[in-house]
Amino acid sequence: MFATEKFTDPHAAVERVCAIYEHNTALLRDAFKRFSNGEVLPGRVRACYPFVRVTTEFHTRADTRQSFGFVAGPGVYQTTLTRPALYTQYLISQFKLLRDNHDVPLEIGVSDMPIPVHFAFSEGIHVEGTLDSDHLRSLPDVFDLPNLATMDDCIVNGTYAEAAGEPHPLALFTAPRIDYSLHRLKHYTATSPDRFQRYVLFTNYAFYVDEFIRMGRELMQETDDPEQRIYRQQYTAFVEPGDLTTWNANLDDLPSDRAITGIAPARQPQMPAYHLQRADGSGITLINIGVGPSNAKTITDHVAVLRPHGWLMLGHCAGLAASQRMGDYVLAHAYVRDDHVLDDDLPLWVPIPALAEVQMALQDAVAHITQLDGYELKRIMRTGTVASVDDRNWELRDHRVPLLRFNQSRCIALDMESATVAANGFRFRVPYGTLLCVSDKPLHGEIKLPGMANRFYEQRVNQHLKIGIHALEVLRNQGVDQLHSRKLRSFSEPAFR
Repeated sequence: MFATEKFTDPHAAVERVCAIYEHNTALLRDAFKRFSNGEVLPGRVRACYPFVRVTTEFHTRADTRQSFGFVAGPGVYQTTLTRPALYTQYLISQFKLLRDNHDVPLEIGVSDMPIPVHFAFSEGIHVEGTLDSDHLRSLPDVFDLPNLATMDDCIVNGTYAEAAGEPHPLALFTAPRIDYSLHRLKHYTATSPDRFQRYVLFTNYAFYVDEFIRMGRELMQETDDPEQRIYRQQYTAFVEPGDLTTWNANLDDLPSDRAITGIAPARQPQMPAYHLQRADGSGITLINIGVGPSNAKTITDHVAVLRPHGWLMLGHCAGLAASQRMGDYVLAHAYVRDDHVLDDDLPLWVPIPALAEVQMALQDAVAHITQLDGYELKRIMRTGTVASVDDRNWELRDHRVPLLRFNQSRCIALDMESATVAANGFRFRVPYGTLLCVSDKPLHGEIKLPGMANRFYEQRVNQHLKIGIHALEVLRNQGVDQLHSRKLRSFSEPAFR
């Protein structure tokens, strides 16, 4: 039904992708409905993802300041696409760069990669939940199911092996890999993927969530202060788990009743997400990832398919230097990776560099919020190496080996998530940064006890969160062209960011 066509207009190309995707997923949904109602289907039902392909015969010299939007050399490049309504602006921007850099048409057609029937439904639909045992057994004979072989990260990890005559990858993720993560995001965070914003904060403490909720709801309230009103108007809504949406009362072009929509979940998800939304999607999402590198890897594996412009880790850490005080900030410029969850995907010999744009934004944010600058800023913030471990009770083990390593690597702080978040940012080409707050000093007799911890939380969480939000707003205002630097791209990269 859909022959492969060539397009020079990125908008028309995306419209074609939408038409193919909507038709093919509707076909699967209709067939599944009839199947689940007991109808015997005449044969296997299959529908495939749309694809985009470019072919170039020349070594095009793109603008050398760009970090993406061009292919490595002559050849055929292709990727499958999914959820075009969610990725409309992203696809238009990537298509435009390809057209401008190579002066070749975009070919849009139907690939030979089947859409798993699960992914034809919106996130949260449990296909198997409506079937009896007989239908469950016959499901694989009638429909394509998710295939892990099409969902790996070989392209991202640089281990993808092309078969002879096969097109080169055009994007870091295949369509099934994206669909898988979009469904997992809904499961882990209890909010829909279209609520996520392009700038992300990760935290490992619920105290930050409580403060973000308070701040988010406050920003949605109408104010008579002209300066505050202008600031608040940049955000359209505040979204909580269950897609519970509070509209901004300072805006005139929103629903007249501004009723809160959505339904709060009966229980909190594993890693709840909260979203300060902007109309263009460039707002701020905060996710409580909990404790440990496994959670940190899990959520960043999935958030990465949304192609955020940057993410930051805000959390607590153990201060290792005698000169540090409770409540001091640590701006990570290097990481000791004792977390181990990414060892197979990103070898330990790969350096995780500090990104100048992010480092400067974080430092400026600390100065702006604390009203300290220059030499005075050193009183409360120190730049240095952060070690991330996979054992929360490392203090109970023989100290000699870890302390030697921490000392040799010049570590000044220790946590369980920061190196994972940064390493996955490097791996997925998402700009990253870390600003931690010292909440205990176990090497110096200051361990985390309830009374001490409560005073610390009262004094520092609000300020720390404001710093993170301000840093992301600085990065947004500077523009994404500056943020997406070439240092995260290899010498042979897919064109899509």
